[in-house]
Amino acid sequence: MARPELPLAQLHAFVVLAEELHFGHAAAHLGIAQPPLSQQIRRLEDKVGHALFSREPGRVTLTPAGRELLPAARRALTDLADGLAAARAVGSGQAGRLRIGFAASLALTILPDLLRTFGQRFPGVHLDIREMTTAPQITALHDKAIDIGLLREPPAGEVELGFRTVLSEPFVAVLPATHPLAAGTVQLAQLADSPFVLLPRAAGPQLYDQITGLCTAAGFTPHIVQHAVEWQTVCALVGAGLGVSLAPASIRRIRLKGVAFRRVEPGTARTRVAVAWRKNDQNALVKHLLATVSPNPPDRP
Repeated sequence: MARPELPLAQLHAFVVLAEELHFGHAAAHLGIAQPPLSQQIRRLEDKVGHALFSREPGRVTLTPAGRELLPAARRALTDLADGLAAARAVGSGQAGRLRIGFAASLALTILPDLLRTFGQRFPGVHLDIREMTTAPQITALHDKAIDIGLLREPPAGEVELGFRTVLSEPFVAVLPATHPLAAGTVQLAQLADSPFVLLPRAAGPQLYDQITGLCTAAGFTPHIVQHAVEWQTVCALVGAGLGVSLAPASIRRIRLKGVAFRRVEPGTARTRVAVAWRKNDQNALVKHLLATVSPNPPDRP
């Protein structure tokens, strides 16, 4: 047999009367007249099937059934109040969970300050941080597996996603410390005969094409002998003597033994870091994160 539902207004009236033990005082506390309060209590007693209060002239007391119901009624009202407060916090972007994908190299640049600032402004928000290269981030945004992406070289032609550039940086040559060119600035054409270590194109097609395009503009096609998904691994392989690479300048902060980072000429090319989001996402946390990245309203390209 189905349990009868207890309207919250009746439970509230019951709890107030149980605390006041006086119909007049309880009605005044609730801001209603005494007859409607009596009706609420009667309806609740009908649902329970037993009297909740013993009514005597000038005196109201809880019955055993009333004493049994009181703790559960208080818990129900408290749970409801907590649930409403939590829903309001999530709806306003003061609480909840925000899933952020980020390119590993950004841990060397904007990511720490961004997370620190956002955490200070919204301490009630749980940040779910996921290390991902650019292409998987784009897929995860479309699949709604993440809410925000921090990536390099956003793809062109995306209709559903918005992008805003938050950082640009030049490229550096990554060389074994014993390499003949490790002493100074590197002319890109000087790397024409060197084997290359690069990220696989599938990890970030735009960045891969930009790097190989720079080599083409310098008059050669890079001879790629090894791929690695993360820049730290790329640098480690360069340090092991497997080849050279071109990388964003922030990679210099890795400081691996046996690796030299040198300025490249021509030095006009730069790699972009962008924040990415779904344009139709109504999540207030996404808007707060975008405002934390930049004080300006989010661009909608």
